[in-house]
Amino acid sequence: MTDIVVHLLRHGSTDAEGKLIGHHDAQPLAEGVAACVARAAGLAVDAVQSSDLARTQVPAQQIAALLGVPAHVDARWRELDFGAWDGVALADIDAAALGAFQEDPSGHGPPGGETWPALVTRVGTALAAIERPTLVVTHGGAIRAALATLCGIDFPQLWNIALPHAALLSLRVWPGTPRVGQIIGLVT
Repeated sequence: MTDIVVHLLRHGSTDAEGKLIGHHDAQPLAEGVAACVARAAGLAVDAVQSSDLARTQVPAQQIAALLGVPAHVDARWRELDFGAWDGVALADIDAAALGAFQEDPSGHGPPGGETWPALVTRVGTALAAIERPTLVVTHGGAIRAALATLCGIDFPQLWNIALPHAALLSLRVWPGTPRVGQIIGLVT
């Protein structure tokens, strides 16, 4: 198998702005969906995937219809599970605990939530299953986990990559174990 192009599109704005929204099923706003559809128009893909959350499924279904390709749901593309912090405003989370998580998400996961290595493993498994040019509508954390998996970027450096709503990251991916990738484009 030769290399393939995988596009990772962060979902658009939701009704839960200012909160940590991991597995919480925040609803997409119409303007957020429209921004995703506009960003993906014209991509050459054979399939569209999304996480199982509404903020990714709704734009993914519209994009797939626009591009005339099938849409598939894969829960492995979900955002990090923020546990007790999920759906909570950042200002309402203990600053010391949040700081420890931001400094070392491997050792200080959210209470009752998922660790960074677990997210990287989950997303790496989803990436390994992609065998054709694909657009994945997903979440900021999942996109950063894909970059860690494919490009070997360390966690602290991942925060230097801006991924606002409807950001599109394009990667050339080569088969193998482990899979490797190269960033070929980022549109924010």
